[in-house]
Amino acid sequence: MAELRLSMVFFFLFIFYYINLSTVESSMARARHFKHPDTKAFIEVSCQTTLYPALCIKCLARYANSNVRNEQQLAQVALTVSLYKGRSTRSYMLKVAKELESIKSKECPALRDCLQQIDDSINQLSHSIRELRGFDLKAGMTDDLFWHIDNVDTWISAALTDASNCVDEFPGHRMSKMKATIKGKVMNVAQLTSNALALFHRYAARYRSATNKKP
Repeated sequence: MAELRLSMVFFFLFIFYYINLSTVESSMARARHFKHPDTKAFIEVSCQTTLYPALCIKCLARYANSNVRNEQQLAQVALTVSLYKGRSTRSYMLKVAKELESIKSKECPALRDCLQQIDDSINQLSHSIRELRGFDLKAGMTDDLFWHIDNVDTWISAALTDASNCVDEFPGHRMSKMKATIKGKVMNVAQLTSNALALFHRYAARYRSATNKKP
């Protein structure tokens, strides 16, 4: 009889231990889940600060399952997307330029001017991505950090200006299918760059605001 009672005690102790262990593991799982913000929601909220939020969400939603967890990483991704679109647009424009030159089209000069501006925009975006990637946040809010922030701001702004100037090479609405396609592609680059600039400003704002609060 005593052995039976002892067995029952061990049985209930085992059940108690198992239930508590399951509860702890469940709590740890929830803690791991909430350790980082939901990336999709983070992207959607961040994109509301841009001029083209729908385009922003559409282009960045594919990174919802990645390790994009903060404003710096999101700005980096947005710049990379803009750079990729810029390079793709340049490749298309080079192909069209060769075709127009072969028939000595009068539209060649405008296309060449636009192509030069897209080249400049791509270079500026490349500079800004390298600069942002090299930020040393462990050093704290030093003058060097703000110098880098200003550099990135200047390069993205210049890239946006170049892309916008390229769009201006194709005024009006009545144009050939070729010109309309180029204008649409370049406008897409300009809008993506505008969004990237807004996301970078969102990231940089916390450092600038922290500086303004200093006595």
